[in-house]
Amino acid sequence: MERERKIRIWRGIAFVGFLLCLLFGTRVISQAQNPVSILDKAASAYENSNGITASFELNTRSDVQKVSESFEGTINMKGDKFTLVTPDMITWFDGTTQWTYVERNDEVNVSTPSGEELQFTNPALLLRVYKKGFIPKYIGESTASNGKTAYDIELTPKKKGDIIKVVLQIEKFSNFPASIRIEAKNGVSNTIHISQLKTGINQPDDFFVFKESEYPDAEVIDLR
Repeated sequence: MERERKIRIWRGIAFVGFLLCLLFGTRVISQAQNPVSILDKAASAYENSNGITASFELNTRSDVQKVSESFEGTINMKGDKFTLVTPDMITWFDGTTQWTYVERNDEVNVSTPSGEELQFTNPALLLRVYKKGFIPKYIGESTASNGKTAYDIELTPKKKGDIIKVVLQIEKFSNFPASIRIEAKNGVSNTIHISQLKTGINQPDDFFVFKESEYPDAEVIDLR
């Protein structure tokens, strides 16, 4: 059971970068009824943000195993760099090297992610996948969890894979993201709610690098 829980947590964290990048790309929508404009502006929205920080809550539910769990976290992104903080671990990525610190084990895994692995964590790469890999459809309006009216946009993958569909909620009057849901063919759905989002947070480059001096007792496991 503990191993399955860890796997669910890892999968949830892996989805975070993907979910957030989709959300960030929709902030600049001028006409939510035109989903094509979302795709056209997604990449530039992130690239022109001059750094982003966001607080979020992620809920993962498995219809097959009849289990669900939630956790809160924060993410900072700049260019192809990011730092992701969740209750169980912290991940730093400087554009080349990734460090993942697991608090329970007091260990750091160092790796050089492949392009495929970065599809769920690297913001710059994900925006390209988002723009080229989905067919958008405007499906109407709904009420978001914060009580505000939102536009719903559904994204269908162009190629068959693990993801069946993505549903975005965009606040009608502010154009800020309210939530996003990803449904996978294995019966697992991931829903993220943004509680706070700020742009123009230009962190220094070393913010995205693991500092051994701050974790002197951690075991470093080099997987490169």
